[in-house]
Amino acid sequence: MPLGPVEIVGLFILLIIVMVILSKSVKVVKEWERMIILRLGKYVGIRGPGIVFLVPFIDRGIVVDTRINTVDVPKQEVITKDNVTVRIDAVVYYRVMDPEKAVMKMRDYNYAIAMLGQTTIRDVIGQLELDEILTKREEINKRIQNIIDEITEPWGVKVSMVTLKAVELPEGMIRAMAYQAEAERIRRARIIEAEAERSAAQILSEAALTYERHPIALRLRELQTYVDIAKEKNVIVITESVSSRTAAEAITSALAIEKAKPQESSSAKE
Repeated sequence: MPLGPVEIVGLFILLIIVMVILSKSVKVVKEWERMIILRLGKYVGIRGPGIVFLVPFIDRGIVVDTRINTVDVPKQEVITKDNVTVRIDAVVYYRVMDPEKAVMKMRDYNYAIAMLGQTTIRDVIGQLELDEILTKREEINKRIQNIIDEITEPWGVKVSMVTLKAVELPEGMIRAMAYQAEAERIRRARIIEAEAERSAAQILSEAALTYERHPIALRLRELQTYVDIAKEKNVIVITESVSSRTAAEAITSALAIEKAKPQESSSAKE
């Protein structure tokens, strides 16, 4: 029996109604999601992952993402313990461990964690001095994480990590720290220079005692200096000095002693 226009319109409307009902009753929950089922406003359980069937117009499903989420805490101006104004930029990493608590006990846990992160950062940073903030970032991160995690645990949320992205200082403080670092480097350079001078003076004093005991060594050192100067093709004028005469006399005496030793040994044998 052929269908008339009225029957065709009726079937089309019926098809639309069925599709609407199916769209309301059949949901696909992803692997990292969980669905909270509310039947006439009352909690009846958690479904997923996979296909979830809902009673049309009676059941309501709230999807909760169980992956690690991040909250970028806006920059906070904080006065440290030593009265320095700094701007702190941080990130909070958290994950929903209990979807039921996250939905039933908090209206918007994302916003709540962001606000909690701001207040906790201000409280913790306000109790520290500037040097501690700059040198103990890891300890500060752990401290803030523990405080936030302890508060959010009843919400079914686990805070896995808190990181301070940036610590901005006033321009005057940056210049002062740069001057301090430069002064510290100058102090170390002067100490090293003084240590070198002391070592050099000690070595020179030992060398002077050696030259005093051995005048020939001083003369040989003088001649070696002349050789080093002559390497540059310079004109050298050498005049006789007291030291040279002394050195010559010492060399002559030494040679005479060396010659006398064989004669003494031969006479002793006789």
